Amino acid sequence: MRIAMIGTGYVGLVSGACFSEFGTDVVCVDKDAGKIERLLDGIMPIYEPGLDTLVAKNVGAGRLSFTTDLAEAVKGADVVFIAVGTPTQEGDGHADLSYVYAAAAEIGHAIDDYTVVVTKSTVPVGTGREVHRIISEIRDADAFDVASNPEFLREGSAIEDFMRPDRVVIGTDSDRASEVLKQLYRPLFLMETPILYTKIETAELIKYAANTFLAAKITFINEVANLCEKVGANVQEVARGIGLDGRIGSKFLHAGPGYGGSCFPKDTLALVQTARDYDAPLHIIEAVVKVNEDRKGQMADKIIAGCGGSVDGKTIAVLGLTFKPNTDDMRDSPSLAIVPALQKAGATVRAFDPQGMKEAEEMLPNVVFCGDAYETMEGADALAIVTEWNEFRLLDLERVKGLLSAPLMIDLRNIYKPDEIIKAGFDYYSVGREPVLAAASA
Repeated sequence: MRIAMIGTGYVGLVSGACFSEFGTDVVCVDKDAGKIERLLDGIMPIYEPGLDTLVAKNVGAGRLSFTTDLAEAVKGADVVFIAVGTPTQEGDGHADLSYVYAAAAEIGHAIDDYTVVVTKSTVPVGTGREVHRIISEIRDADAFDVASNPEFLREGSAIEDFMRPDRVVIGTDSDRASEVLKQLYRPLFLMETPILYTKIETAELIKYAANTFLAAKITFINEVANLCEKVGANVQEVARGIGLDGRIGSKFLHAGPGYGGSCFPKDTLALVQTARDYDAPLHIIEAVVKVNEDRKGQMADKIIAGCGGSVDGKTIAVLGLTFKPNTDDMRDSPSLAIVPALQKAGATVRAFDPQGMKEAEEMLPNVVFCGDAYETMEGADALAIVTEWNEFRLLDLERVKGLLSAPLMIDLRNIYKPDEIIKAGFDYYSVGREPVLAAASA
């Protein structure tokens, strides 16, 4: 089987590399000639653990290739995936589908035999039908079918998520297309991965419903964390207490500075707008969007409060800038709200992130970017942990204490145990837990 993957962003590149690992011939297409040249040289446009090795292996085996020539890639392909970006439109919160529809038109002109055209991008309900309409104006209806096959890849764990997924969702009205995609996913079928066949509209909605539900869990536990701080409870113990209930589960019940990244922010907005368009508003998700935006500002306030109510003239060491660990993705990261708020309050910010520095330098002006975690702390008045990279979990606390002008840590990810920090002589503020002060415990 031969497939073409239109788009070499996060979804397209990871999916293309993983399909080639299954033994399928894959051609990945992108209009960005520079990106294709770099991929041909083995340079990845994103950071994802293991991706460079997987790509190199399958390029070497002749199963994976890259090109800017969409027509040549689509010609003779059994399946063509549309995996282009669907960013939020300026001003209205809808998903921008211009790249999807442009790709559909080009595919329509390029197919030369029966082809299954699959939307892999996250798209609102109705997109698949519009893709079908666009292609049908160019090709006879028996020359193609359209399907929806949403991705459920977590940045930092994307390869594992593709190879061992919870489920595969295939939305199409065509038995022929279903059979083609069943054969494509045969390696997962043999592993007894659940494969759910639905209408196109259902598949499109499953993706949005899944992401918005997870965003709601994050937002819920963040609001509970606020209450915990007021009443003297421990949000981690609350999360464990409710997460052990099988109906609730423990995942995504980690209090912190709010969600970010390439999916949750734009998908919650897009689903809210779709629901309004169909006069079926989702008030819960509307509240999730607002609470999450407010959350980021609250985290800057928490750092300022921990510094005695003012950071004017002070230096804050910030560890972690990406929205989560094991990625270089800065999109909608809480740091993009927290750092400017600290600067506006008069602070100098010194920062380090293991993978996000290049992106951060373009998005966070007037920050002193440092070479490692300890360099950020030299002479700083406080240490703030914003992203829970593993290398920040076992800092040499004696060294940290010696570098800071005062032993003060604000941990927005709760990666340290208060007892350990208090023993080391720090004042320690975290999320959804009572602050612990070294002076008070002495």
